[in-house]
Amino acid sequence: MAKENKTPKEPGRWGQIFRLFRETIKVDKTALLLVILAVVLSLGVGTLLILTSLNNLILSIIYGVLSVTAAMMIGLLILSRRAERVAYSRIEGQPGAVGAVVTSAVRRGWRTSEIPVAVNPRTRDAIYRCVGSAGVVLIAEGSRNGTKTILDEEVRKLKRATPGVSIHVFYVTGDESGTPLAKLGREITGLKRTLNRSEVSLVNARLQAMGTKLPIPKGIDPKRVRPVRR
Repeated sequence: MAKENKTPKEPGRWGQIFRLFRETIKVDKTALLLVILAVVLSLGVGTLLILTSLNNLILSIIYGVLSVTAAMMIGLLILSRRAERVAYSRIEGQPGAVGAVVTSAVRRGWRTSEIPVAVNPRTRDAIYRCVGSAGVVLIAEGSRNGTKTILDEEVRKLKRATPGVSIHVFYVTGDESGTPLAKLGREITGLKRTLNRSEVSLVNARLQAMGTKLPIPKGIDPKRVRPVRR
């Protein structure tokens, strides 16, 4: 009788954390030092508090539990931040990296999409769009020269379709004046609010009605493309 193929067991939460830590320190050597430093400082502060409260057993236990918990939480927070930075560094400069970031890091009521609203057919540089409480955000991915024409066209269309709505432009172009991919999400969510929820929905619906005109890859007949059915 043939043996059944057993699927490999998924690692638990601590197994996933250990694997994340191991993969992070392979690229970021500073992560290990920062985590150890945070744990040692947290436990050191907890030890001092315990020594000052030896006459009170309950208070000493509370300080011990709090110091261990603080050490774990701060260590995990540092690890997650460094792992996030490593992940961004791996995809930075690749086509579609902006789309992956805005759909995962830009939330809190923002309307995002990993599909660009405009693409330069010659250089493959792209423009991505987000709609939220700060208005409309356009992100240029690629080079400044390659995105200039399509970016200017998108700005003109936005001004016609949504007059009075704030338009913000970010450049993820790899140069000194561009926005690093790791900071893009925080920069967008940190913009000043100018629209309420109903206004955001109205602006987004109006822009969705405009549609997008992306270049069709070679070898594809647009008449034979099947519509997506839901």
